[in-house]
Amino acid sequence: MDKAFRRPEASRDFAELLDTTSYTPLPDDWLIGITDVVDSTSAIARGHYKDVNFAGASAIAALGNAFGNFDFPFVFRGDGAAFAFDPGARDTAIGVLRRVAGYARDQLRLDLRIGLVEVKDIRAAGSDVKVAQFAASETATYTMFAGGGLNWADSEIKAGNHALLPCKEYTTPDLKGLTCEWAPIPSQRGDILSLLVEPQDHTRQEAFTVLTRQLLTALGARDGSSRPVPDDVVITDDVADYLGGKGWADVVLNSDYRRYDDVLRLTLDCTPEQIEEIEALLTSAKGRGEVYFGLHRQSHALMTCLVPTGARGAHLHFLDGMSGGYTAAAALLDAQKHTHQPR
Repeated sequence: MDKAFRRPEASRDFAELLDTTSYTPLPDDWLIGITDVVDSTSAIARGHYKDVNFAGASAIAALGNAFGNFDFPFVFRGDGAAFAFDPGARDTAIGVLRRVAGYARDQLRLDLRIGLVEVKDIRAAGSDVKVAQFAASETATYTMFAGGGLNWADSEIKAGNHALLPCKEYTTPDLKGLTCEWAPIPSQRGDILSLLVEPQDHTRQEAFTVLTRQLLTALGARDGSSRPVPDDVVITDDVADYLGGKGWADVVLNSDYRRYDDVLRLTLDCTPEQIEEIEALLTSAKGRGEVYFGLHRQSHALMTCLVPTGARGAHLHFLDGMSGGYTAAAALLDAQKHTHQPR
């Protein structure tokens, strides 16, 4: 990471990070990268949900392996990822992303859209990119993003602007440490809920902060009671070796079932009553012009794991719902944005 940018101190309280006024702006000359699987809904419907998630996490793994570290800000978004890096890494990143898109095309039979936008262009368009750090455990820290800039960049790249082309001839990207071979995780409480909540105005988030903290409490996401990864799994020796000798408790703690990247993004194991309660809260908030939201229920969660080379104790676990997950929730959120005008 560029030494001119000082990484913000990590917080252990996720709810604290829903107040984005304390986030740190990224430098103007940094770049924002966006990837997403084109028509991931159809791929999931064909049963390729693991491939979609693997493609979504592949850019993170390949960039970290190429950079020699995973200190750059990144977030897994189900069928894609978002990340940031300093301008000195531009050429390396472009080569990596083009190889990752070629891998998705030739090995996974998926069209992975890729693109880069400079932070200064995002600010010129009226949005921003600010970051904070969430310490999920002693060994796993995840970046949170705010300011609306990721969503703006995502829309631009989907419109064909700032896009990169996949490499014409297949060249294997370095995906060491990335796996999606874990068995789907069944709900223990009723449903695995994939929930997205976005403020209608990213410059006025006071009501959003109050609402989403209320949601975290109602859903058991503050005390960990709704974590989809169960506590009582006995792991085999080969799994323990893969995790660098760490036990299953670290897998539970290091799972990113809650994150914020311009959108509150949750994968939770919930009761039907909890889901009904928060759907009513969100419907009221949408009517008041505060948020857009999308939610999707399914029977299982899916875990994609990354164990950075040379830092095996710092394994990361990306979560999504198995049967549509964030992709299905995003479709509902986008439909609200297209049919509802904020006050």
